[in-house]
Amino acid sequence: MKLSARNQLVGKVIEIKEGAVNASVTVDIGAGNIIKSTISLEAVKDLELKIGSDVTAIIKATSVLLGV
Repeated sequence: MKLSARNQLVGKVIEIKEGAVNASVTVDIGAGNIIKSTISLEAVKDLELKIGSDVTAIIKATSVLLGV
């Protein structure tokens, strides 16, 4: 599949916290860097995600806000 999003980070699922509707998926992208994504429980099941799954995080955003 070709995507327009150029920010693609390959990693491994290290944690899945399931809620009532969504899940927080934690991905280790190497070099001590961790990212999290909130996706639906349905998506977790459809993608057959589990600890140790290899994934690609695809980031497409119109803005990124930071605060201190």
